[in-house]
Amino acid sequence: MASSASSLLRATRTKLFSPFSSSLSRTFAYPPSRLSPSLPLSRSLGFSSAAARSLPRWSHRVDWRSPLSLRSQIRAVAPVIERFHRKIATMASENPFKGNLTSLPKPGGGEFGKFYSLPSLNDSRIDRLPYSIRILLESAVRNCDNFQVTKEDVEKIIDWESTSVKQVEIPFKPARVLLQDFTGVPAVVDLACMRDAMNKLGSDSNKINPLVPVDLVVDHSVQVDVARSENAVQANMELEFQRNKERFAFLKWGSTAFRNMLVVPPGSGIVHQVNLEYLGRVVFNNEGLLYPDSVVGTDSHTTMIDGLGVAGWGVGGIEAEAAMLGQPMSMVLPGVVGFKLSGKLRNGVTATDLVLTVTQMLRKHGVVGKFVEFYGDGMGKLSLADRATIANMSPEYGATMGFFPVDHVTLQYLKLTGRSDETVAMIEAYLRANKLFVDYNEPQQDRVYSSYLELNLDDVEPCISGPKRPHDRVPLKEMKADWHACLDNKVGFKGFAIPKEAQGKVAKFDFHGQPAELKHGSVVIAAITSCTNTSNPSVMLGAGLVAKKAHQLGLQVKPWVKTSLAPGSGVVTKYLLQSGLQKYLNEQGFHIVGFGCTTCIGNSGDLDESVASAISENDIVASAVLSGNRNFEGRVHPLTRANYLASPPLVVAYALAGTVDIDFEKEPIGTGKDGKNIYLREIWPSTEEIAEAVQSSVLPDMFRSTYEAITKGNPMWNQLQVPADTLYSWDPNSTYIHEPPYFKDMTMDPPGAHGVKDAYCLLNFGDSITTDHISPAGNINKDSPAAKYLLERGVERKDFNSYGSRRGNDEVMARGTFANIRLVNKLLNGEVGPKTVHIPTGEKLYVFDAAHRYKASGQDTIVLAGAEYGSGSSRDWAAKGPMLLGVKAVIAKSFERIHRSNLVGMGIIPLCFKAGEDADTLGLTGHERYTIDLPSKISEIRPGQDVTVKTDTGKSFTCTVRFDTEVELAYFNHGGILPYVIRNLIKQ
Repeated sequence: MASSASSLLRATRTKLFSPFSSSLSRTFAYPPSRLSPSLPLSRSLGFSSAAARSLPRWSHRVDWRSPLSLRSQIRAVAPVIERFHRKIATMASENPFKGNLTSLPKPGGGEFGKFYSLPSLNDSRIDRLPYSIRILLESAVRNCDNFQVTKEDVEKIIDWESTSVKQVEIPFKPARVLLQDFTGVPAVVDLACMRDAMNKLGSDSNKINPLVPVDLVVDHSVQVDVARSENAVQANMELEFQRNKERFAFLKWGSTAFRNMLVVPPGSGIVHQVNLEYLGRVVFNNEGLLYPDSVVGTDSHTTMIDGLGVAGWGVGGIEAEAAMLGQPMSMVLPGVVGFKLSGKLRNGVTATDLVLTVTQMLRKHGVVGKFVEFYGDGMGKLSLADRATIANMSPEYGATMGFFPVDHVTLQYLKLTGRSDETVAMIEAYLRANKLFVDYNEPQQDRVYSSYLELNLDDVEPCISGPKRPHDRVPLKEMKADWHACLDNKVGFKGFAIPKEAQGKVAKFDFHGQPAELKHGSVVIAAITSCTNTSNPSVMLGAGLVAKKAHQLGLQVKPWVKTSLAPGSGVVTKYLLQSGLQKYLNEQGFHIVGFGCTTCIGNSGDLDESVASAISENDIVASAVLSGNRNFEGRVHPLTRANYLASPPLVVAYALAGTVDIDFEKEPIGTGKDGKNIYLREIWPSTEEIAEAVQSSVLPDMFRSTYEAITKGNPMWNQLQVPADTLYSWDPNSTYIHEPPYFKDMTMDPPGAHGVKDAYCLLNFGDSITTDHISPAGNINKDSPAAKYLLERGVERKDFNSYGSRRGNDEVMARGTFANIRLVNKLLNGEVGPKTVHIPTGEKLYVFDAAHRYKASGQDTIVLAGAEYGSGSSRDWAAKGPMLLGVKAVIAKSFERIHRSNLVGMGIIPLCFKAGEDADTLGLTGHERYTIDLPSKISEIRPGQDVTVKTDTGKSFTCTVRFDTEVELAYFNHGGILPYVIRNLIKQ
């Protein structure tokens, strides 16, 4: 805990944060082709509001790496640049580390630019720091102004070995913000709503403009309605534009209404892969100032960029919005787990097998809120794509980052993906000069880590994970036994409680004139889906080779298995075609359906009616096998109770087998055209075969041509007509975009701190409640409160779309909160479903209806939970929804990092039971009424302090309040992060 004086300083300077001062203190924080002068900045430079609006803006429709387009834009706004530089020069002179600015020479003469040199600090402690912490240090040194970032903050980071165990707070300024459209739509809705609020309060609403460059990639938009078809991509795209035209138009409006916001149109790829292949800079050269790339994104899998040596992690949409508007990222200086890799993967073992092994190890070790940094001799044996696959899964093992420092493998990937030789040379020279580059050909100085793990890659074996959680790894050779154990076990993460006499049930049905049958474990969905693995050519081409060998031997996927292939970018299509393997994937039903999130996010589309009926009428535990990273219950599809994560080649293999109830070592995968049994080993490609396919098929020109086309959009996107107004005209009849009530009756005075009095328990949960349980992203159940709302407004069931697509409508999303059909609520005594008990009457109601009744009576509610509450996606609606339902506090054993932050951002109090305690050990049933004693003055609350919770039954217990920083206390005082931002903007 910081001293009272330093706490006061922190609180004071927090209140003084402003977008203008933030933009100046960043010095040269953003690439000039992405920086648009906002109206507040323009006026600060001497322009009136009208003049500022007339200024030309930086174009997002050009390649920011093009010197010609850059020069033309600089000439267009030369007066602004000149005056801006004068302001920058003034602020730069205030940096106490200005003497550490060092020139970086070019090999042939001249210089790449200047940089804030860590070696010139002459502090031996820096050499012992993990590389991930050095990036935080460089940012603090570069942005130090003794106002937003102080010399004390810099010292905390340098002294990381001592301070990381003390939960000290530091500010961090990322270079950019990344959005995808599922979280981008709510972000733009909130910005529009904030602009309206400021307008109503009589302030200049045009202050609401992102100061940090924002890349918004429209990627979560592929509902797999058309799968087994050569024209699936076009057909699905047309359906998506029909369903989501209003949502897409809203995003396009946002790209014009808000400066500094780039929207990458639908069909370009998934956000993480576009970031990896195209948007990631690794090192910025901004007007001659060099510094590391860093990014925060509104999807938890933003961490994929860590495989490229770029520090990036997921934050809640609420937190990202504040960062966009100039607020600093306040974070606890994290511990770093050192993960040593040695050896090399054996023949036939995939990167997916490795990542599932790493995920299980790290989840068991406990890395929530920490960085994981990989090192060791085995690093040189891992391709960049393999690293990105591991980094992508950081949320699944719970870490903030899974970081791979830049080395020669990184540089090779940058060249492969079309970065110029000069750019790569600059990146290497800068990182070497600033002790941020790892050269495994040189002796390695020992770095200090908070804890250590080690894995010999040679020990990794083929595996999958499931049936309900990504870290429940099952070695492939044990899968059949594990499956039968799951059938026997009681209902839980590893159990379905199927009676012995029912385990052999066969459901026979007619599939479009063909006889068909399903059993427990039958595969009905097999999806190579976009997020985790499709950045990795080795597993994608491996899947193609399995399909080819199977086709040649006469094996065929059953027609009732819903198969799909959703690459993360258009580059995948190019190399699958180049290799000649796409045609074999097509033969097995794995047609390309689109370039965004599909099955992993719940966009698997409907199963054939005959298949759905066979499952439902016979209570079959059907299975989905997918190459994504999420398999939580109820997420993939309501009718697939068993969901397994597997490598793309194994997805094809399980689709061919038609069941997960198989021992691939001993049982044939099927019968070939000559009547002989075919085993998995006969169609599995060798490591050499895969390497040869990668070498000959993955070419730099593929990346260049793919991303040159991004800024051109596509005909459907380009034809969207949007208004030019900066204030959005809300349509009260829209079921997609709706003005939320966050700022209704907002006043300039913050509401202040508050406790909770006589609250009812809305829900009582056990462990591992995910954000999918809290706020589903998949299909809208036909009997749910959200469905009722849509039907009442004339929306037909076929047009319900998904919760994800309707995240811009708070009315739908509030009704979708706690609407997961697999929700297990202890108040229902073991019954599964999205209902709860209304305590005063004892009635069993949908959660939304019970919450509505509590709110109508003026009664607050809380939620009781177990460990890892809010794990999974960084879904802001998992915090917004409960807030709208009237939830005032969540008491849990532990929280997932991002979700806890989101709760704070929406003004909900997160509390943790004391170690060894939970609702059960304390004898709490959830039928009590709860009073949480918090001081009424914010100055009397400390981060992490203990408070007493009392019940009306006479029981009381102590909890820890999880406001982790002084800044979070300021947010709570204002009722949330967004009201805090508005009030501070109005005061300027």
